[in-house]
Formats: sequence, structure tokens, C-alpha cells
Amino acid sequence: MTSPALTKSSSADRAGDKIFSTATVVAGCLILAVLFLVALFLIVQAFPTFLADPADLTGGQGFFGYVMPLVVGTLIGAVIALLIATPISVGVALFISHFAPRRLAQGLGYLIDLLAAIPSVVYGAWGIAFLAPQLSGVYQWLAEYLGWIPIFAGPASNTGRTLLTVGIVLAVMIIPIITSLCREIFLQTPKLHEEAALALGATRWEMIRVAVLPFGRPGIISAIMLGLGRALGETMAVALVLSAGPLIASLIKTGNQTIAAEIALNFPEAFGTRLNELIAAGLVLFVITLAVNMVARWVISRHKEFSGAN
Repeated sequence: MTSPALTKSSSADRAGDKIFSTATVVAGCLILAVLFLVALFLIVQAFPTFLADPADLTGGQGFFGYVMPLVVGTLIGAVIALLIATPISVGVALFISHFAPRRLAQGLGYLIDLLAAIPSVVYGAWGIAFLAPQLSGVYQWLAEYLGWIPIFAGPASNTGRTLLTVGIVLAVMIIPIITSLCREIFLQTPKLHEEAALALGATRWEMIRVAVLPFGRPGIISAIMLGLGRALGETMAVALVLSAGPLIASLIKTGNQTIAAEIALNFPEAFGTRLNELIAAGLVLFVITLAVNMVARWVISRHKEFSGAN
């Protein structure tokens, strides 16, 4: 026979489960609602841009003639950042998780987390005050000896405020994010897998290659995509560092622009059609970010069965 106390406890547990279940459903629906409302706002505010006379828009070549150079500049800056940040981040994460002594690993972990918390405006100030002047000499050398390559065509910028500098600054900004996530993923590798590889005669690097990296592949992809999202949407650092101009192939000349920086620099004075035009550019960035996340989920779903997590 069930005691009254036990019955009362079971009823309280069921009530708590119901409250928790309802709260999680509400939270999930709230996220979807916010995303829908943001998308709806962007579409409604951007719609007049697509109906406007092309001559009334910036550049006089229609909206897509205006936004495509911004899209290209945004993607180039983000790709440069990923090419620099990804190998460094994975290497640092492997060092912290599998090579560094425990005390050193803890200190480096705290330092990486601290770097991730630095505001973007600080990175931008560092980029314009220190990094750009230091790189101007390097750009002069690249233009002189490698100028036959289109991306290094001269004359190089004397200030160093170019898209390549922006890519380097963005790389420094996303390295802590990718490193922190990869470090936590590598630490979750089953010890049995690592010990089995070592027992079969594998070296430390071979063990990492056959056990750690395959296990962490989906997480590495997720970390890279998160860093890419940060690089695509970065505003203040790009606005401070980049000397904006028309789209050009050279990465060491003054020129190019990104969507986020274009919006930040022009939004305060914008009104009418110009305001709708900037919001439409924000809608394009929203779609790009959403597409990147969807591709990332697809890639992860293809590779998760090889991760070792199963």
C-alpha cells in the first residue's frame, strides 16, 4: 500500500516535470518567434528597395549592383580570417589538451577564454593603431616582388588599412572562439581510443591523427562555422581598420567594403530609400549567415557517424 508521503512526492515530481517541459517548449518557440520577427522586419523594410528605380539607389545600377561588391568583400575577409585562424586554433587546442603540462594548460585555457571576451572595438583599435602601420612595409614588399599576382597588385596602401589587414584582425578575433571549442572537444576523446592507439605502437601524433581528430571532426566543423559567423557579422573592428572603397582584386590596396561595416558607417545619416537599401543589405547578410549555418549542419550530419561518439 502506497504511503501518503510517497504519493505526495510523486505528484510534486510530476508537476515539476510538467513545468520544466512547458518552460523548454516556450523557450524553443520563443527563439523561433524572434527569428521569424527579425526576418519579417528585414523583409518588410527591404521590400521598397526592390521596387525602387535603380537610378535612385547607390551606384545607379540597382540593388544587386550595389550589394554584390559588399557580399564579395565580406566573404573574402571572412575566408582570409578562417585560413589563418583554423590551423592555429586547432594546433593550440591540441597543444593545450594533449601536450602541455597540466598547470600550463590551465593557464593557457584561461588566457584563451579571456581573449574571447575582449570587445571588438579593442581589436579594431589595435588593428588601426599598431597592426596596420606594421604591415604597410610588408605590403610594399609584396607589391614589388609579387605584384604580378592579382591579389598583391600595387601600388600598396601606405596606411596598411586594407582588406588583408581586416582578415588578419578577424583571424585574431576568432582564434579564441575556435580554440576554446576545439579544446573542449579534444578533451572529450575517449581515453580507451587513445590508449588503444598507443598500445598498438602509434606515436603521439599518430594517436591524435587516428583517434582524436576523427572523434572531434564534427565539433571542429562547428567551431569553424561559429568563427565564420563571427567574422561575417563583425562590424566595429572592420569599420575602424578598413579604408573603404570600390571592389578590387588586390588585397593590399585601399578599397573593398563589407556589409556590416557599410551599414554601421551609413545608418546614422540614412533615411528614405537609402535606409531601406541598408536594411536590404542586412537582409542579404542574414540570408548568408543562415545559409552558412545550414551547410554546417549538413556537413556535421554527414560526418557524425565517423566521429567515434557513437
